[in-house]
Amino acid sequence: MATPNDRAVLQSILNPSTPFGDLPGLDVVEEPDAVDDDEAYSPELLKCVQALELAGVLAAESGRLGEAIEKFDEAIRLLPDRPSAHNNRAQALRLQGDVAGALEELEKAVALSCGKGRSACQALVQRGLVYRLQGLDESAREDFQRAAGLGSQFARHQLALMNPYAALCNRMLTQMVEKLRNPNVQQN
Repeated sequence: MATPNDRAVLQSILNPSTPFGDLPGLDVVEEPDAVDDDEAYSPELLKCVQALELAGVLAAESGRLGEAIEKFDEAIRLLPDRPSAHNNRAQALRLQGDVAGALEELEKAVALSCGKGRSACQALVQRGLVYRLQGLDESAREDFQRAAGLGSQFARHQLALMNPYAALCNRMLTQMVEKLRNPNVQQN
């Protein structure tokens, strides 16, 4: 039986551009700053909000995006200054096709977190991915750099993929390996 780390490595090989949330073990927090500070909230209220967020995530994973957004809305109503629910709501909105709404929620998550902690890291990665899809590579690069500084391996991987020299080296390496595998095939 494979360990969670083995599954994460295999998943990253098979799907190298999958975001951290879809890869167990790839969102390993390396920096002490990549932990959310939830001590300011009452433990009972925090527990309730975390349960709402979990219910929202489970609903989203089951394709019930409307229900997920309702759960995240309720969590935000209870603790409006906690960035995690905004981050989760952004993901559900993006899955619904509301990219503008998702970006708005990600902006809130980054602002509320002051650019620190796990929620900031996740929001920066999500926003960087949206920016890449929109062709805003410089904005994406900035967000990935900030997320990498908070410990995101996925952001570091995205930065490497965005590096034109790395892309050239990967292409050359692929051609060289192909030549070694098939020495009799003519290549252009």
